[in-house]
Amino acid sequence: MSALTRFLGDSPLRILVKLLVVSFIVGLVMNAFGWSPLDVVQGIERFFLDLWHMGFQAFGRFASYILLGAAIVVPAFLVIRLLSYRK
Repeated sequence: MSALTRFLGDSPLRILVKLLVVSFIVGLVMNAFGWSPLDVVQGIERFFLDLWHMGFQAFGRFASYILLGAAIVVPAFLVIRLLSYRK
């Protein structure tokens, strides 16, 4: 068994035939949906950008919830500590 065959997992000719068949099927599906390779790349790019922006929006909402809660919790904590300090 040659190094190339070991690397590919099968003989080069069989791998070539498999790749041609799969490429043909993927090409048919992409043509049926009207997709181009650039559309796929741009879709992946948009996915990660949307994920990135949603992450920061989620962080902003998380921070606003913390600040909103802290507006009640911190003064209450200070009042409780001041009242227990006198004892």
